[in-house]
Amino acid sequence: MDLFDSFANQNKQIPLAEQLRPKSLDEFLGQNNVVGQNSAFINLLRSGHLFSCIFWGPPGCGKTTLARLVAANTNSSFIELSAVNSGIKDIKDCVEKAKENLRYNKKTIIFIDEIHRYSKTQQDALLPYLENGTFYLIGSTTENPSFQVVPALISRVQVLMLQPIDDENLYSIVEKGFKYLSDKHEPIVLKQRVIDFIVKYARGDARLALNLVENAYYAADLIDNKRNLTLELLETLAQEKRIKYSRQEHYDCASAFQKSLRGSDKNAAIYWLAKMIAGGEDPRFIARRLIVCAAEDVGLADPNALNVAVNAYKASELLGLPEARIPLALAVAYVADAPKSNAAICAVDEALSDIHSGLDFPPPMHLRDAHYKDAKKYGFGKGYVYTHDNPDYVQQFMPDELKDKKYFNQ
Repeated sequence: MDLFDSFANQNKQIPLAEQLRPKSLDEFLGQNNVVGQNSAFINLLRSGHLFSCIFWGPPGCGKTTLARLVAANTNSSFIELSAVNSGIKDIKDCVEKAKENLRYNKKTIIFIDEIHRYSKTQQDALLPYLENGTFYLIGSTTENPSFQVVPALISRVQVLMLQPIDDENLYSIVEKGFKYLSDKHEPIVLKQRVIDFIVKYARGDARLALNLVENAYYAADLIDNKRNLTLELLETLAQEKRIKYSRQEHYDCASAFQKSLRGSDKNAAIYWLAKMIAGGEDPRFIARRLIVCAAEDVGLADPNALNVAVNAYKASELLGLPEARIPLALAVAYVADAPKSNAAICAVDEALSDIHSGLDFPPPMHLRDAHYKDAKKYGFGKGYVYTHDNPDYVQQFMPDELKDKKYFNQ
């Protein structure tokens, strides 16, 4: 490092979240399911047995911190890459460093942040080195690895799902942040409702919470050599609450929405509707979910539900947001309140299953098309009775092989 690099480092303003990053597993707060006493993950670390893994969780839940602590606790060399600005050349450079470390009996962990951003080719480039033990991989992602990571890589790593930091631990993190700043600079006067606001605003994101702590501390009025932080000032800094809506939540919220409609809980369905709208979901996508539910779950119990859902779709196309939320809400209430019957979907699925399993038969001769010149010569249509002329006549419409089959049992 030259003199200019030294000056540059001295002039860096290191964020509070980085300054307070835990240095040991004992300091790590949250994720008790993963790092709790006698958890499988902790027992593996204690045994000294390294393994490749992917940490999947929301922003600010401790993915990077946990990766660094794994390296520290196993005395491994730690190489950090970001999938945003690295590629195959960087992977090859890491491989050479890992090989060099092996010559000195030292293991290497390569940490790839946002690994879901790597292309298939870049992910495939990791495979041979994981296979032969050149290095161990720890990836982090906010997206579901099942969709965003290639199957060959998934099969070589352990996926650990991390949760948002729970409120109890987030309170501790926020209080620690204010104490750290107060000890270094001026003390701060703040009320419990200020901390409550930050915890509620951050919603499990420790980095977001500490960023707000840091900005709030320096923005607070300095009175009598003490910083005075008010809720009004904090609300000004926080501005509008962020809506967390990832690609995974797109699927999860749509699933929760349909299941709430199916379960006739219109309050829950309205909540998931609002969540999707606030997250920027296309109202036509929401309306399509409504149409599916009206046909699949309400079905024959109230056929008008399908009309209501289709009209909500048309209204959404005509209006767009924000007005589209109104016909969507009306349709949600109607479909949720409607009686439920899945007889139609069960019937068609059973019939499809029969056909795919080999019960694939042509129509009986009397039902075949007889509207062309040579049809009668082949016996097509012979014996068919026009129902309107003889409504009481019992006629067979099923193939002979399935004449007693019932798909609707109501």
